[in-house]
Amino acid sequence: MNDHVHVGNAGEDAALDRGWILGHFKDVGDPRHSEAVEIKWGVHPRADARSLWVRGEERTALLVLISGRFRVELPGRSVLLARQGDYVVWGRGVDHSWYAEEESVVLTVRWPSVPGYAAGAQPRT
Repeated sequence: MNDHVHVGNAGEDAALDRGWILGHFKDVGDPRHSEAVEIKWGVHPRADARSLWVRGEERTALLVLISGRFRVELPGRSVLLARQGDYVVWGRGVDHSWYAEEESVVLTVRWPSVPGYAAGAQPRT
């Protein structure tokens, strides 16, 4: 057995850590531990919405639509992801929120993986 390999299912593994399957929050020694990047398998029921806007974002993010219709709200702009593979990327300092217009699955990649940074937490100064 190789301790540097992890095989799993994104849907099952994501349920264990608020959707996140790779990042600094996994145990050191787990091949899913990374301080460079975070990956989330987000499964959202219809009308699911982010409770608060993310403000003071310190990471770059890529969000890719796997299925459904998913809206990403950015300052002065609303982006609708409607076809499988549609994506949006935003950089450091861009506030954002989201809304699932239909049941949706989205893959989020953000970097770097920042310890202590969680939804609803106050932005770090």
